[in-house]
Amino acid sequence: MATAAETGPVETVVHAAPHPWDVSRPEIYAEDRWQPIFAEMRATAPINKITGSAFGDYWNVTTMKPIQHVEALPDIYSSDTSRGGITIFGGLENMPEELRRQTPSFISMDRPEHTAQRRTVAPAFTPAEMERLSGDIRRRTGDILDSLPRGETFDWVDTVSIELTTQMLAILFDFPWEERRKLTLWSDWAADADTVGNVKRAYERREHMRDMTARFMELWQERLDKPEAPDLLSRMIHSDAMSNMDRYTFIGNMTLLIIGGNDTTRNSMSAYAYGLEQFPGERAKLEQNPDLIPTAVQEIIRWQTPLAHMRRTATEDTELFGHPIAEGDKMILWYISANRDENVFERPDDIIVDRENARRQISFGYGIHRCVGARLAELQLRILLEEMAERRLRVNVIGEPERVAACFVHGYRSMKAELSAY
Repeated sequence: MATAAETGPVETVVHAAPHPWDVSRPEIYAEDRWQPIFAEMRATAPINKITGSAFGDYWNVTTMKPIQHVEALPDIYSSDTSRGGITIFGGLENMPEELRRQTPSFISMDRPEHTAQRRTVAPAFTPAEMERLSGDIRRRTGDILDSLPRGETFDWVDTVSIELTTQMLAILFDFPWEERRKLTLWSDWAADADTVGNVKRAYERREHMRDMTARFMELWQERLDKPEAPDLLSRMIHSDAMSNMDRYTFIGNMTLLIIGGNDTTRNSMSAYAYGLEQFPGERAKLEQNPDLIPTAVQEIIRWQTPLAHMRRTATEDTELFGHPIAEGDKMILWYISANRDENVFERPDDIIVDRENARRQISFGYGIHRCVGARLAELQLRILLEEMAERRLRVNVIGEPERVAACFVHGYRSMKAELSAY
């Protein structure tokens, strides 16, 4: 047995579903009542096991230290599609045979394939590229804010969060501008957890993924004989690691880049509006001290945690802080809980816009799989806050938002809001 943590055996808490600690249930996120459930686990059994859930048996890993430990051992804890991939949904054993086709992407690959493909897209997110993109992001953000109604109700999610992130995706892929909302549609379907247990929706999802693939293949063919350009498709075409991807790896990578560029930023922008509404004192502090915006960006991303979890699968028998892990065990790393870890963050359920250690948030992952586009997500959110401050605008959220019912994407479907000046 390989030992991943040098501790003695400890008592492992195991609960059979249905049980409150089965946090794969989508309704607890749709109803925004996940916080005390994870708090109880962190306090009493931060590593525990659930059996018989809708997604099979899995381990809850809920605090920062063991999550980072698992992430630091990618050879022992795999991300590979062949072992179940990166989400709790894992294999598709309950689906018809024709819907079981896996679509690997570099986030759901292990080394060395992961390293080579990640290196292909990483240059699109360097500090130099962020500097190059920042002027355009600022201009587009300002244009959208200037077009918003004053004193009238509108949907912040659709009008601001989705529109800004969809525009950014269109630029990253050099995707036809007039078709850019297709990117949002494809992202929503690709990340739709309801398709896992719903055969009818799974077939619908397949059709949308086929449409996405066909459109991107057209763009790929159009650019095959053109010189390399900064967009992501061009980088793939001109790389040794990705130029000869099979169809399913191509679908997987397109899906990864669209979801990664859409959901993280979009839901952080929505959390900015909703979260500061919940903490008016912190909102006032930020309005009076715009120099706090870089820290506030990290804090909002921590507080929201746009992707609630990642999955890893044990490649061998091992131990995790005294808990016996068997080869093939499904490890669910709950980033959404680690970002509320009381041993790391004081008053973790609160937004504190000048929190000294806000950068310790783990929303973008840790280790070799840390989100390649993290800088871009942070840049877009920072510019939104800066442009709101420049105009002295405040978002006033009206009522409760409609939330995504899923244990993977943690976000908002709609949010009524009005703007006021301060």
